[in-house]
Amino acid sequence: MAEDIEPKEFAPKSNRIIFCYFFIVFLLVCVAGSVLIRASQTAFVERDYWLHLDSIQKRPDRLVYPSRGNIFSADGKLMATSVPCYYLYIDFAADCYSNKTKKWSSLDTFLYSKHNGVDSLSVYLSRKLKDRTPAGYKKYLLSGLNAKKKSRQFPICRDKVSYSDLKEIKKFPFLRLGVFKSGFYTREMVERQKPFGTLASRTIGDTFRDIDPKTGLTKGKNGLELQYDTLLHGVAGLNSVRRLGGGWTNVVEVEPVEGMDIRTTIDINIQDIAEKSLLDMLKKIDAASGTAVVMEVATGEVKAITNMGRIHEGVYGEDTNHAVADETEPGSTFKVASIMVALEDGVCQPGDTVDVGNGIYMYKGARMTDHNNNKGGYGRISVEQAIWYSSNIGVAKTVLKGYEKNPTKFVEGLYRIGLNEDLRLEIPGAGRAKIRRPDDTVRYWSKTALPWMSFGYETQIPPIYTLAFYNAIANNGKMVRPIFTKEILHNGKTVQSFSTEVVRESICSERTLNMIKDMLLGVVEKGTGKAVHSDFVRIAGKTGTAQIASGGVYRQAGHQVAFCGYFPADEPKYSCIVVIRQPRNGYPSGGTMSGGVVKAIAEKVYASHMSFDIRDMEKDSLAVMLPQPKAGERDALEYVLNKLDIEADNDSIETKWVTAKREDGREDVKLKDIPIREGLVPNVVGMGAKDAVYLLESVGLQASLNGMGRVSSQSISPGSRVSKGQTVSLTLK
Repeated sequence: MAEDIEPKEFAPKSNRIIFCYFFIVFLLVCVAGSVLIRASQTAFVERDYWLHLDSIQKRPDRLVYPSRGNIFSADGKLMATSVPCYYLYIDFAADCYSNKTKKWSSLDTFLYSKHNGVDSLSVYLSRKLKDRTPAGYKKYLLSGLNAKKKSRQFPICRDKVSYSDLKEIKKFPFLRLGVFKSGFYTREMVERQKPFGTLASRTIGDTFRDIDPKTGLTKGKNGLELQYDTLLHGVAGLNSVRRLGGGWTNVVEVEPVEGMDIRTTIDINIQDIAEKSLLDMLKKIDAASGTAVVMEVATGEVKAITNMGRIHEGVYGEDTNHAVADETEPGSTFKVASIMVALEDGVCQPGDTVDVGNGIYMYKGARMTDHNNNKGGYGRISVEQAIWYSSNIGVAKTVLKGYEKNPTKFVEGLYRIGLNEDLRLEIPGAGRAKIRRPDDTVRYWSKTALPWMSFGYETQIPPIYTLAFYNAIANNGKMVRPIFTKEILHNGKTVQSFSTEVVRESICSERTLNMIKDMLLGVVEKGTGKAVHSDFVRIAGKTGTAQIASGGVYRQAGHQVAFCGYFPADEPKYSCIVVIRQPRNGYPSGGTMSGGVVKAIAEKVYASHMSFDIRDMEKDSLAVMLPQPKAGERDALEYVLNKLDIEADNDSIETKWVTAKREDGREDVKLKDIPIREGLVPNVVGMGAKDAVYLLESVGLQASLNGMGRVSSQSISPGSRVSKGQTVSLTLK
């Protein structure tokens, strides 16, 4: 019976469960279907609506400008950095200045408001910018408003303003109403500032002020700014403005990458010395331009480079980078290279003689002269004297003796000593040495090309190439590439370092090199470079004076004078070249003009870098070897004497205050008690101001000081009765 009843009792429950299950499944299917239908409707039917709604919740992405990297000197001093600046404008064609839509418009505010009108704005602008009177500003602003064709870019002032000034100006009358009510807007620029002014300015380079609207970057214009532009300018980021919670919020989508920093080889102290020395000479001789370069012999690091040109009468400033860009005829500084080739090929020896006659020599119908031809010439001189006295004829005849029938061999010798090497300088627009060959198809090789080439014509060499050659002589024959950059940094960490690069291990044999060094010393001590001789630092080098060609004609464009050498001559540390063009005052001379600048640079650099070991110096008979101590507190005095390793005789000392005396011929200091008696004025003569005042005030007296040093006298005699509050005048000497 039980088995028959059980199915009947549970059957209805099973049916209800199955019904509920299917009902729930049906509901879930309906919900899923509704979601799918709604999603399809949103994605396809209402797509444009939702895209539009999204667009009004987000403003267009804006570029986040990166900071351009800084340029530093070798010792970390800032030489170039970027500072944002702003130009101020009013859009007088904006809607707020159009036909009135309200009873009181922005135009009415500008014209008639007491607090936000043009009158108040003019007063504030005049007070801040100081370039116009309030009346002048009002007239100027109204001219922009009343113009027939209203300007959308009407400048508020002539010059740019800084960020701090902009923040203040935004609070001025009318402008503080905001862009939509005033039409006021700004244009951001980047100003590259050089804290050291013109120092190495042309080599550091310049940048364009405008920020590229497409990339958000500033661009280098020349110099190292252009050479390393891709590293310095960084990478712009992206910033979007989204509407969240009823307001607009900045969201940085892509972080900007700040520009890397460049640490140069420039030494600010040497750079300052070089520029000042060159500038003084340019003003003295009224020259058109001049360049000076100082290079470290062992490393090739350019420590100073200055290029000064006449801006207007009596005023000079950095202009073209003549040191690396000028491909000019070097003149007599080239003679050293010619004689080096001849010595290497065995054409001559320093003591060989050559007859230069009366200083005039005709060759193939062309007239060659020495600088002293008006004095009868040098007659018969040695090859080394031809270098000392800078004899065109002496050098030309020596070269003709060995290469007249084979000029190609001479040119190959110039190539062999490295004069034609590509130095691959870091400065964009740098020139190259151009030494042509007899088989050159571009330019005709004349019969006079060889002798004229031997003393510095018929070739074009930038000054820094000449310096690299002389630097190799100072560097025991090793030619190194001039470098301007030590390292590249990012966030203070070194990314890349630049080391010395050897261009040529040896430009000539050791024997030839020693002969050339002796000749360069002879130029300064016995020849045309006597004006370069210094009593403080030994200088070796070569003078050079060349006529400047204009339209293929010499003598019309003036002269170029030069001196290239190194110092100290015995252990060269620096090499230096100075080239000056078109001096107006004085006789053109590479020795007195360019050489004078090199001498000034060498002496000042040497003086600023001198170091002495005082232990090796002779004792001065007048020097005070032991100081004369002041009287005062015993413990403090003993502490000082102990630190100075001076013995103190203090066996009989009983009081806190002592006098100190050093007797002649004795190495120790004798201390004596200063008796302090209650109610009596103490003796403070011989004390310093601090101890004297303390001791007097401790017994109830006041102190008045006059002078400095130690107390030489006191107005109230020691041992007098103390009157509380009485003033004692102390004289210190």
